[in-house]
Amino acid sequence: MFAPPFQLFGPAHIAAMVLMVVVAAAMTVAARRSDSPRVTRGLCIGLALVLLVNQSVGWAYRYLAEGGEVFVREHLPLHVCGTTILLSAAMLLFRRRWTFELVYFWGLAGATNAMVTPELSEGFPHYLFFQYFISHGAIVVAALFATFGLGMRPTFRSLVRAFVALNVMAVAVTPVNLLVDGNYMYLRAIPDTASPFIFLPWPWYLLKLEVLAAVFFGLLYLPVHLENRRRGRLDAGPGPGPVPRPPPGSAPPPGSAPPPGPTDTKH
Repeated sequence: MFAPPFQLFGPAHIAAMVLMVVVAAAMTVAARRSDSPRVTRGLCIGLALVLLVNQSVGWAYRYLAEGGEVFVREHLPLHVCGTTILLSAAMLLFRRRWTFELVYFWGLAGATNAMVTPELSEGFPHYLFFQYFISHGAIVVAALFATFGLGMRPTFRSLVRAFVALNVMAVAVTPVNLLVDGNYMYLRAIPDTASPFIFLPWPWYLLKLEVLAAVFFGLLYLPVHLENRRRGRLDAGPGPGPVPRPPPGSAPPPGSAPPPGPTDTKH
C-alpha cells in the first residue's frame, strides 16, 4: 500500500495522540457513570480484544511480508511494549494486581514515549501506521482506564517491583538477542527514533536509560503519593487543640468539678 512517509507531529500523528486520550476518558466516564459491573466487564473485554486482535494481525502481516527469519529476529513480543500489550490484555481480563503494576509503569513510561516519538517510517493511511498507534495507544488507554475507571492504584513497592522486573527482563532477553541476532529492548543498538532521551552512544545510553526509567517511574508514582498524603490528612481530621480556659469569675462548665472551697481544705 502506497503511503507517504511518517511525519513527526503531523496532523495524523497528533490526531492519533488526541484520540488515545479521548478513548481513555470516554471509557472511564462510561464505567464510572454506569456503575455497572456488566458495563465495566464489557469495556475490559472489548479493549483486551482490540489489543490481542491488532497484535495478532500485525504478527501475521509481518510474517507474510518479511518472512520467518526477520519475524523471529525483529517482531517477537520481547520489546517492552510488545510484552506490555500481552500484560495489558491479561490485566483487563483477569485484573491481577501484578499485571496492573507492570502495565502502569512500563506502559505509561514506554508506550507514551513510543506514541510521542515513534519508531515508524510508514505514514497515514498505511496499515502499519494504524497497527502501530492502535497497539501503543491501547496500552496507554488500558493503564489510564485501570487507574481512573477501575480504581486501581500502584504503591511504592509496585514501583520497585516494576523496576526490578524490567531489569530481569533485560537479562533474560540478552541471550535471545545473541541467539537470533536481534535487538530486542534495544540492548545491542540505539533505536531509530526522534526521542530526545537517546543521545549517548551504545552501551552508555543503556545506563542513561536505567536512570531515566527510575526517574519516569518516580514521576508516575508521584501523583499517587500526593493523593495518599491528601487522603491521610483528610482521614485524620483536625487534631485536638488546647482546652480553652473560662474567664475569671465565670461559672464552671456543666459536668466539671467545682473549685475547692474552705470546707474541702484539710488542716
